[in-house]
Amino acid sequence: MSAWLMIAAALQPVAVQTAAPAPAAPAERGITAYPPAFFAEAQPVSAYDMVIRLPGFTFDKGQQIRGLAGAGGNVLIDGQPPVAKNDALDEILKRIPAQSVERIELIRGGAPGIDMEGKSVLANVVRRQTAGFRAAIAPTANFLYDHRVLLSFRGEAQWRWPGGRSAELAQVYGKGPNEELGDGTRIRYNADGTVRLRSNVDADSGGQRIWTTGAYEQPLVGGRVRLTGALMFNPSYVEIYDRFEGGGMEYEYDRVDRRQVELGVRYSRPLASWLGFEGIGFRQENRGVTTVHFEAPGLVRDFRLHREGQESVGRATFKIRQSPTLTYELSAEGALNRLDSETDLTVNGAALRVPAADVQIEEQRAELQFRGSWRASEKLTVEAGLRQEQSEITSTGDVALENSFRFTKPRLAATWNPTSTDQLRLRVEREVSQLVFDDFVAGSAVASTGVVTSGNPDLRPQQAWVYEAAYERRFWGAGAVVLTVRYFDLTDVVDRIPIFGVPPTPLAPAPILADAPGNIGPGTKLEYVASITLPLERLGLSGAQFRGQVARRETSVTDPVTGLDREISSMRYDGVREPGPLSPIVWDAHFTQDLPRWRAVWGIDAIGAFRETAYRLSEVETKKMSTQVLAFYEWKARPDITLRVEAQAFNQRNAKRIREAYFGPRNLGLLNYVDVRDLEWGGSLFFRFRKAFGG
Repeated sequence: MSAWLMIAAALQPVAVQTAAPAPAAPAERGITAYPPAFFAEAQPVSAYDMVIRLPGFTFDKGQQIRGLAGAGGNVLIDGQPPVAKNDALDEILKRIPAQSVERIELIRGGAPGIDMEGKSVLANVVRRQTAGFRAAIAPTANFLYDHRVLLSFRGEAQWRWPGGRSAELAQVYGKGPNEELGDGTRIRYNADGTVRLRSNVDADSGGQRIWTTGAYEQPLVGGRVRLTGALMFNPSYVEIYDRFEGGGMEYEYDRVDRRQVELGVRYSRPLASWLGFEGIGFRQENRGVTTVHFEAPGLVRDFRLHREGQESVGRATFKIRQSPTLTYELSAEGALNRLDSETDLTVNGAALRVPAADVQIEEQRAELQFRGSWRASEKLTVEAGLRQEQSEITSTGDVALENSFRFTKPRLAATWNPTSTDQLRLRVEREVSQLVFDDFVAGSAVASTGVVTSGNPDLRPQQAWVYEAAYERRFWGAGAVVLTVRYFDLTDVVDRIPIFGVPPTPLAPAPILADAPGNIGPGTKLEYVASITLPLERLGLSGAQFRGQVARRETSVTDPVTGLDREISSMRYDGVREPGPLSPIVWDAHFTQDLPRWRAVWGIDAIGAFRETAYRLSEVETKKMSTQVLAFYEWKARPDITLRVEAQAFNQRNAKRIREAYFGPRNLGLLNYVDVRDLEWGGSLFFRFRKAFGG
């Protein structure tokens, strides 16, 4: 049967008796439990489908940082964060069948025995322990507006045996597009506003995911051990034809080949009725090769970056339960990280020197943590913690240096529940960002723009005192509104700093002006966040729900080039977004409606427009993305067969890049040109067929 015939068959109503979703269990000790019946009308396929429907909860898959402390997202599995990094949290949750979920707990403000890892709200997916076998296959097809067809396949299996043993295996082979590129125009304006250059742009891009992941768990010596592993290949490419009106062309081809291997182990066991132990070991190896080829009339640039990194982490935690209302944790973590990077750049066949092109970096880091959680009353919970971090970073090669850092990171949080539906959360904490190894090495933007973007190993971590207040109001059973304010008092802000005096070459007789990541002094960041989960039953839409979030961010720092106040750059030198978006406004909205009579769910998702700006020595680059809208319809033909259809970005998403290039440093005010590239992504039609096996 064709996909369209299956959709047509879905329109034949089925006489069934509908019922309101089962309510969540009453909150106990900061935890609200949602049984499978709460999600039943939505017919979820995986634990991920259930988590994103939790009232008042915004999913966060975590950050790609070194070490384990603070790296995880805001979802636990059986009370523990996954021991994984490259294997993203959303992918892990998508591999947990909805039928194997016993309940999902929403932990708000802290609970005894739960390490909140600096987060105010966590979800905990509790799995059934019933023995059995479950599996699923899911082939997909994505029909793009430019006539490309991208096929993918996902297969997964879970085994659970009597005695507490279990195993998981998954394989993903998929192709996907880059929605920030497409077809459009580029216009370069002179400083007086006249047009210097006009061209038509044809940009194609995409990537592959070839992933194998697995896990095994069993009882061991009075406790439990879990082993995880992943092997991932992620090649991607960008190809841009830029044809000038009147003749001539620029051509760019970028390719990135990544290989990631990771292994993790967790062992936990009770040592006494009041004492528990958990040990974690993690190892990952990453290899990446970036090549960029650029051609223009009379000019050819070739760039190559080869990086290899390793990370080894060990962590031990002792959990002490003094009473039902008072718990402590004491943990120690050690990590060894290494990055080898080699960069080559040629212009018209001649080698060109790039600062920090060949560097080897090693980091040794240790952290001690003490945390306590006290339930002072049925309405008040207080959590306090202290982390002591010490690290040593050495660099050899083009840049030889050694830096040592010590940071004390206190944390104090309180949660007050004046009523059963209201909650106030307060937090004061000192946060220290990790240095991003990518900032230590040269970037590839020079190949296409000619702007040298150097690496800089001589960095200090960015620090912040964070003050947060959040108010949550729950209503109508499944409704919630959360208002949050956060203020960051920043020190050693990492942004872009100028580098002068790069030696001239025969092809570049004038000294090259470069910039690199660097510490530019103090700064501030203020965030206002509002989110809502609104059940629409009372408004006459049966089974419907609206979820939305909007965040307003105001940042301030002194520009090292002009000396004037400006916002913090929200992109690194290669246009890569920093962890944590700094766009002034970001928002998203989601409407879903469960149609149990039709065995279906439909909805519309919107990701709001945003802007990101990077300030460099002789250039300001701004990226603007318009709002993206997606509509979907998911039909459960049988309990074991699901068909999903998505119209992705059907509103023609626009991606605009604006480069303001100057003669020399920006503080001289000598504008050379403004380059505006305006591309349209025409959307796609996506089909997924999923067949489940087992109980």
